[in-house]
Amino acid sequence: MNKLKNIDELKILVEKEREKGKKIIFANGCFDILHVGHIRYLKEAKELGDTLIVAINSDSSARKLKGNDRPVTKEFERAEIISAIEYVDYITIFDEPDVSKLLLTLKPDVHAKGTDYTEDTVPEMETVRSYGGKVAITGDKKERSSTGVIERLRLPNY
Repeated sequence: MNKLKNIDELKILVEKEREKGKKIIFANGCFDILHVGHIRYLKEAKELGDTLIVAINSDSSARKLKGNDRPVTKEFERAEIISAIEYVDYITIFDEPDVSKLLLTLKPDVHAKGTDYTEDTVPEMETVRSYGGKVAITGDKKERSSTGVIERLRLPNY
């Protein structure tokens, strides 16, 4: 899984990509149970530039966001699954409550978020604007979620 990088490795890679004139796109999420909404979000994010970096919530970070019974899939398995997506260039796992630290370190040109946000409700919006980056909303209408998949699986006769 050579797409998985730590922050120091990513910083060097981003600098090299910028020297080549590449546009850096950043996306993030738990990606607990992969579904078509995740695929569409990441595909559209990649279409905004050249290099797509995906930050995945660590198990402890996902637990804080989603509850004690989550994540269903462990962080390195989620990273392996996301690394299999052809338009994802690099992956990192983060433990913080949000990706502000990663954004300030890497300074991607675009921070892509899913359609459960608007450009004005992205939690890291001010962070991205502070270094001159842009926020973009990508993917299809928020009709799918890992939580929704889990709830449907718990239903009798599903």
